[in-house]
Amino acid sequence: MLTIENLHASVNGKKILKGVDLDVKAGEVHAIMGPNGSGKSTLSSVIAGNEVYEMTKGNILLNGEDINELDAEDRAHKGIFLSFQYPVEIPGVSVTNFIKTAINESRKAQGLDDMSASEMLKKIRQKAALLDIDTKFLSRSLNEGFSGGEKKRNEIFQMAMLEPKLSILDETDSGLDIDALKIVANGVNKLKNDQNAVVIITHYQRLLNYIAPDFVHVLHDGKIVKSGTKDLANELEAKGYDWIKQESN
Repeated sequence: MLTIENLHASVNGKKILKGVDLDVKAGEVHAIMGPNGSGKSTLSSVIAGNEVYEMTKGNILLNGEDINELDAEDRAHKGIFLSFQYPVEIPGVSVTNFIKTAINESRKAQGLDDMSASEMLKKIRQKAALLDIDTKFLSRSLNEGFSGGEKKRNEIFQMAMLEPKLSILDETDSGLDIDALKIVANGVNKLKNDQNAVVIITHYQRLLNYIAPDFVHVLHDGKIVKSGTKDLANELEAKGYDWIKQESN
């Protein structure tokens, strides 16, 4: 699904990623953990094609296709979805209209006609029911006045509707209470299947109490320095990151 080879990246001339290797297969959930400043959010942004970050070396492959030169919009059309730590508000644009536009833009990029109104409505109802979302919520302006939990519920709904191949949750648990965490976890658990993959980028272990990762990777100083099972996340919760730093030095 996603293959990253010797990835180096910088921002404003500062080296952030210094040789990241990662292989995520369809059906898998990978968690990327690490201390602040280790490069976690940079990694998610580079995968998604954020032009603020300069990829200086390496390769990113999605289902075997080199996407190094694709911009963020084209990567999204290829099936990459990035959940933001702080979703933006768009007053005057309803959740439903935003989703309709996103789906039809993606279909256009694939040479397909717009989804019919009846098919769109059917899909909206199906996904809303799956995620226990009140359809009244979907008529509200995108993220305007939303609580933290509502913003996350909205992003999970976007994931459900867009059906991406690769979903990246970039510190989506930051600042969330336990109920909002459960909303995110419930959505991810219901949406994951053997045709897609999820990368969870987090500083803390608590989200992984609700989403069981297949693999946990520790990013330190721009490199993945340790990989393991969920047990590794529990060990990090108990010991902190200092022992990882000492081992990698």
